[in-house]
Amino acid sequence: MARIIDVVQFLDETGREIVHREPPGGPGDFYLGSQVIVRESQTAVFFRDGKALDVLGAGRHTITTANLPIISGMIGWATGGKSPFPAEVVFVNMKQFLDQKWGTPEPIAFRDPEFGMARLRAFGSYAYQVKDPSMFVNVIVGQQGIYTTDNLADYLRSMIVSKLADLLGEQKKSLLDLPSVYNEVSAGAKASMADDFAALGLALLQFYVTAITPTEETAKAIDERAAMGAIGNMDAYLKFKAARALGDAAQNPGGGAAATGVGVGAGLGMGAMMAGALGDAMRNPQSGSVQGGGATTSAPQTPQQVQALLDNLDMRFANGEISEETYKSMTAKWQERLKSMGG
Repeated sequence: MARIIDVVQFLDETGREIVHREPPGGPGDFYLGSQVIVRESQTAVFFRDGKALDVLGAGRHTITTANLPIISGMIGWATGGKSPFPAEVVFVNMKQFLDQKWGTPEPIAFRDPEFGMARLRAFGSYAYQVKDPSMFVNVIVGQQGIYTTDNLADYLRSMIVSKLADLLGEQKKSLLDLPSVYNEVSAGAKASMADDFAALGLALLQFYVTAITPTEETAKAIDERAAMGAIGNMDAYLKFKAARALGDAAQNPGGGAAATGVGVGAGLGMGAMMAGALGDAMRNPQSGSVQGGGATTSAPQTPQQVQALLDNLDMRFANGEISEETYKSMTAKWQERLKSMGG
């Protein structure tokens, strides 16, 4: 049974409500003489069957045929206007809503000219105001079925993220250079979304991009690449890494032969052997030898040496010195060798 309406009003104690429906659960029964109280900064839209019928400004409004002529056709005049008619009032806050937050719920795929495919998150704020209450209620309430502020905020954020994804896709800059164009991206996004907000009866007043950041995986890949660039001499780095791996093994009491007499000098020798042997990316773990650069050297014979070689492969692949197919093939073979050693 519909609720009988004598007086309908909405007091927003939070100051953050954008749209609110009364009665909250759906249409109620209105009569001639029912009153609607609209506060300052509010507009009330009489709404029925998916259509805005009348717009009420601030003040106390009594439902009569004089001040609400559009609804007169809904009332059964044969009974002297005593028949109820189901309707609802949607209160719209007309103030400016500032510092509204937006963010990407999922990372955006971004083609970076320097790093290739990257995944980014973006955050910012925006401000808007209702300009056409009747259009706003027709579209948001009538077409979208949105009756609460939280649902409206989610709808606007999804629209913003969609537009921003398109805009970022048009950028030709590296993600490292994006902070320098936040103002340009913000202005471009605001211009591209102005018509979309207007189609909802809203005015987009401000739009800001405050951060565009890579995901954790993308940031890790960038850090690794930066570290390789800082190393400079890759051959010397590979020798150092192999020596460090063997040095760690020498301090391990269970490290076997490598733990009994391998020092830094021997580690450097092994690093040099690996750096040279991997030059042509020709390995045959089954024969117990490593071929490269026209020479054949002894293959690593301990788990620590094999692990150092695997680390070497990782670095050469990351630096683009060997193909992905070669990297996967050789890594699989040496991992199998390491497994057979009990490593």
